[in-house]
Amino acid sequence: MDKMKINFTVTEFVFLGLSSEPKIQLILFVVFLFFYLLTVVGNIIIITIIQIEPRLQTPMYFFLTNLSFLDICYTSTNVPQMLSNMVGRRRTIPFSSCATQMYFSLSFGMIECVLLGVMAYDRYVAICHPLHYTVIMDRNTCVQLAAISWSSSFLSSMVINVLTLSLPYCGPNVLNHFFCEVPSVLRLACTDTSLTELVVFIFSIVIVFIPFLLIVVSYAQILLSVLRMRSASGRYKALSTCASHLTVVALFYGTAIFMYMRPQSKSSRAGGKVIAVFYTVVTPMLNPLIYSLRNQDVKGALRRAVAKQRT
Repeated sequence: MDKMKINFTVTEFVFLGLSSEPKIQLILFVVFLFFYLLTVVGNIIIITIIQIEPRLQTPMYFFLTNLSFLDICYTSTNVPQMLSNMVGRRRTIPFSSCATQMYFSLSFGMIECVLLGVMAYDRYVAICHPLHYTVIMDRNTCVQLAAISWSSSFLSSMVINVLTLSLPYCGPNVLNHFFCEVPSVLRLACTDTSLTELVVFIFSIVIVFIPFLLIVVSYAQILLSVLRMRSASGRYKALSTCASHLTVVALFYGTAIFMYMRPQSKSSRAGGKVIAVFYTVVTPMLNPLIYSLRNQDVKGALRRAVAKQRT
């Protein structure tokens, strides 16, 4: 009991947020509310279009449905709390709520990393082994790969959160962030966090770097395969199916690797908040726009859906 009392002396955390200026907070509230609504509506449209369009019943769009649902969950874990803090008088969150937010936020971020790696593998099979694509990427395989992405990430996040929350937090309780995230919470621990930081780094390598390596290898093979194609139209079609995915990978991985795969002692706290805005707010908002504007199949399905509504 004594150990539990020491570890949980802090009963709530106070967010500093993105700004302390009321006028700037109001502007940010309007901007992020718009981003959040656009994220939810955009991803729901993508999911709906894929479900009602027979031409999109393929492994690629099965994983895109997972990604869109994931983006809704991911942004809903953090943004409503941030919006509430911007208009509320007290920017506080109970310790238990902070722990829950930290767990799901990290879980969803990890799932996105693994899922993007799985989507790269899907493109590799489709382009490099087109004759065996339907056999290799059958329904059961797709479901299993998606299940592994979700379950492995939930389990990994649980390990990291248990280690983080087992540290003593005896004050101060001010988080220089707009939501509960492992790096920012670790800074408030009343003990040496080097071991926990090492575990976070190791899991980052497994969950972030290995899928990223799979993406690099998959696209290297895709590029070699495309270069061997004699038809210019074939090369264009092959690369166009990858353009949307590569754009999402660049946006998400660029910020996630910068945030989690570096020593916390060298982290810029203000810079960390800006980076977090990109992978928690901006990227989930841009994903449906990227896939709808750069993907001919989705654009065609949207046009047909709109035409049906008008007739």
